[in-house]
Amino acid sequence: MIVTSAARYSASVPLIPRPAGPLPVELPVRLPEALVTLGLWAAAAAGGAGVVAGLVAVSRGARYPAWLLIGGALVAIAALTVLPPAGSTDTVSYATYGRMALLGHNPYVMTPEQLKHTGDPVGQLAHLIWRRHPSLYGPLATAEQWAAAKLGGTSAVRIVAWLKLWNAIAFTGVMLGLDRLLRADPARRARAHLLWSVNPLMLWGLVAGGHLDVLAAGAALLGLTALRARGHGLDRHGVRPAAALAGGMLIGVAADFMLTYLLLGLALAWALRRSAAGLAAAFAGICATLLPAYALIGTAIFHSLAKRQGKVSADTFYQLISTAYRHTLPHSVSLLIGIAFVALAVLLLWRLPDAVPGLPAIMPALAISLAWLFIWYYQLPWYDTMAVGALAIYPASRLDWVVTGQLTAGTIAMMPGTTATLHPHWLARLDYLVTFRLMPAVLFLTLVALVWLCLSRGWGIAQRPAASTPDVPSLERAAAPDRLSPRLARQAA
Repeated sequence: MIVTSAARYSASVPLIPRPAGPLPVELPVRLPEALVTLGLWAAAAAGGAGVVAGLVAVSRGARYPAWLLIGGALVAIAALTVLPPAGSTDTVSYATYGRMALLGHNPYVMTPEQLKHTGDPVGQLAHLIWRRHPSLYGPLATAEQWAAAKLGGTSAVRIVAWLKLWNAIAFTGVMLGLDRLLRADPARRARAHLLWSVNPLMLWGLVAGGHLDVLAAGAALLGLTALRARGHGLDRHGVRPAAALAGGMLIGVAADFMLTYLLLGLALAWALRRSAAGLAAAFAGICATLLPAYALIGTAIFHSLAKRQGKVSADTFYQLISTAYRHTLPHSVSLLIGIAFVALAVLLLWRLPDAVPGLPAIMPALAISLAWLFIWYYQLPWYDTMAVGALAIYPASRLDWVVTGQLTAGTIAMMPGTTATLHPHWLARLDYLVTFRLMPAVLFLTLVALVWLCLSRGWGIAQRPAASTPDVPSLERAAAPDRLSPRLARQAA
């Protein structure tokens, strides 16, 4: 991944005019498209297999030193941050929308193609991105992009460099937060780093690719973990209203980056369903950070989002049964998929054990995000960020294999990520088979596996961690019947 990102002429790297200066670090070499594509597929497969191997080792008693995992992650983060963006052109989109905002245009109305016609140097890169589509990102995302454009000036490379730097900081912040949260349990601490910090698939999508999902996920994870089930100032249902308010505000911040993170507000609602005061506080918190921000940018974003309804991405199993890629699904089909999403979310909420009772929002957040990621018709591998953070806090289970398999297949389907047509012909044909046939089949199998886990309750949740923190009860204590709901107590017995 580092080698393909470092090459000036690589099928995984968008070719952006480079100004004088040390960043980004790149080598003036041209890599064959076949080498880049096959190499990245192999890297993603090896990355997913490596995560699985590490998780198996932890389940068998291996305990990796935290300093080694954190140090290795920091090295990888630093290397990928100073290199050009790879695997996607989304950072160029961010730079373009930031440039629009800086010039006083409305990025929710103006398109990159229109910016190009003004003669703007950043707008000249419109051919690399969705040139006829306004921004679909939230107001905080636009503010971040405006700040990067302010610092980067007329150079798209410099704007992207600032965007990647902030992503790297957010990724590192989540890593350190997970480490602190689970620091008293060596097994869960190592597992969290394997799923997040040193996971090559996460590093590729969030740090190398520079996708802003990590900013939304970081805020959402803070909101989910702010809701504690124990401590001072609780109401009679065991909920601290101030924590519910903070959790709601942070979920609203996450949705200010990407509106889909508002789904995690449902996780707060589920966790607080027995507390009217907690529900009211969480709802007030979401409204406090969400409504003013979206009122400021107006309704244009909702019109743009509505136009995107029904579009199928490459990173879904629907490619097996639909020719709607880059087109629009019929309204009736979209409606059926929406119903399927709700049904899968309800099934997961019903069947997934609440094995982190000290953090009551983690299980519902995992259930709702997995239902959306596995069933919705428009997905990209970096969207999995919504679930991986919660999964890292949730106990080890067979969900680890299912989610890692889904993330691996989606990542391979989107590689190399920037070239519309690969050459030679045999490579283009192979890319078609991998992207639209093989990987969608794997994605469908992961959905089947998820449903099977729900129906069979074969989660395989580990029972004996080494230790626990006061805020995150150990699985051994969580499995005690007197600490569980009657349904989970029967499962533990």
